[in-house]
Amino acid sequence: MEMYQLTYILHEPCEDEGWLYRAEVLELPGCMAWDETPNSTLAELIAVAEAFILDYKECGDPLPEGIASSPSKNGRISIVV
Repeated sequence: MEMYQLTYILHEPCEDEGWLYRAEVLELPGCMAWDETPNSTLAELIAVAEAFILDYKECGDPLPEGIASSPSKNGRISIVV
């Protein structure tokens, strides 16, 4: 098992997002989650990020640069896979 430190941004709800919070992992393009509360959005984002990383590994693709060492912007989540 390996641990990854991922930078995420949590966006406030807005009409364009159906009034849901949206969170995204900067190092994994397309890795996003939406939900009604910040905590549930981050929990969903962790599950989505785990799936992204597992998919990279199963396909034998290198992980995007900066997953473990990028500077923090809005927060960090740890993923163990």
